[in-house]
Amino acid sequence: MNAATPAVSHQAAGDPRPDQRPAFPFAALIGQAPLQQALLLAAIDPGLGGVLVAGPRGTAKSTAARALAELLPQGQLVNLPLGASEDRLIGTLDIETVLRDGSVRFSPGLLAKAHHGVLYVDEVNLLPDALVDALLDVAASGVNTVERDGVSHSHDASFVLIGTMNPEEGELRPQLIDRFGLMFELQNCFEPAMRQAIVKARLAFDLDPQGFRAGYAGRQAAYVERIRAAREALPQLAFDDAVHAHVSALCIEAAVDGLRADLVMLRAARALAALEQAVAVTAEHVDRVAGAVLIHRRHQRDGQAGGDAYESEAQRQADAGGAADRPAGSGADAASASPGADENDWGYLPPEPAPTTQVKGVIPLGAKKR
Repeated sequence: MNAATPAVSHQAAGDPRPDQRPAFPFAALIGQAPLQQALLLAAIDPGLGGVLVAGPRGTAKSTAARALAELLPQGQLVNLPLGASEDRLIGTLDIETVLRDGSVRFSPGLLAKAHHGVLYVDEVNLLPDALVDALLDVAASGVNTVERDGVSHSHDASFVLIGTMNPEEGELRPQLIDRFGLMFELQNCFEPAMRQAIVKARLAFDLDPQGFRAGYAGRQAAYVERIRAAREALPQLAFDDAVHAHVSALCIEAAVDGLRADLVMLRAARALAALEQAVAVTAEHVDRVAGAVLIHRRHQRDGQAGGDAYESEAQRQADAGGAADRPAGSGADAASASPGADENDWGYLPPEPAPTTQVKGVIPLGAKKR
């Protein structure tokens, strides 16, 4: 259910410009409640680091990303194409100004264009690592700093980063995937009623986009108001020690690397509390966002996974190290023949003499023939 929309979306909850095709309404997405929640949290607090949406082809990844942009105040959606250069992303020296006036001027890139909007990266796993690293840095900090080609420039770049990928086409490196604040995995739908509802909605939208959108105008406006109110409430919400302790326990149990998961989980729980206009952040809010925070950061702890194997390997090496000191007859045959023999001695054979053969000597060549 992928809507074909342009690179820049229209104003939130309003009609598209004459030269723009309408987007599929966010409120009309079917069976995507967890993904919708993750996208709304990123819209409320762009400092979360964005949302990575993984899933097979045709699961409405791009449709959901484009639909979210329409709910933001400026309704701006910027696409980062796969072939984009680093200069196109972060900005660079304005060559035209240099040649014309001889002065140094900064030429903004896509990060500046996406300010207060959505930066959408389809197939982010196929982008060069350096490009992904650069955009994730800016997504987390909200500031783009360029120091190159004689240019020293900084500008605000607060945007909702949404990356999509099909795992069948390759994975992101662990260092990069960890930088995304939230992750959500879409699955193919095999429920007949759900599939029929999705297809009917898409066909209705394609047949009459404006009429279809009109039916969801009220719910779209409600989403816009919820995001606005949540952004205003966000700074007033604090975390108590119990919430901090709960977050720490979940991250320790998941054996995450570093403290990024703790920070993202706290911020995501706060954004959820603000979305629901709660008076405080609670452990329940934490539990409801923990899955999206930990799904791409979770590791198996050494004490739980592989611990028995590690102990067995250590014991085997210790036994092997002491084999040279064992007396003859302490191997498997002796152990089976002697009741009460150490059962850890199995598998070791006593040393046996090996015959030697005299090798004919080699006559060295003279100095001149060498």
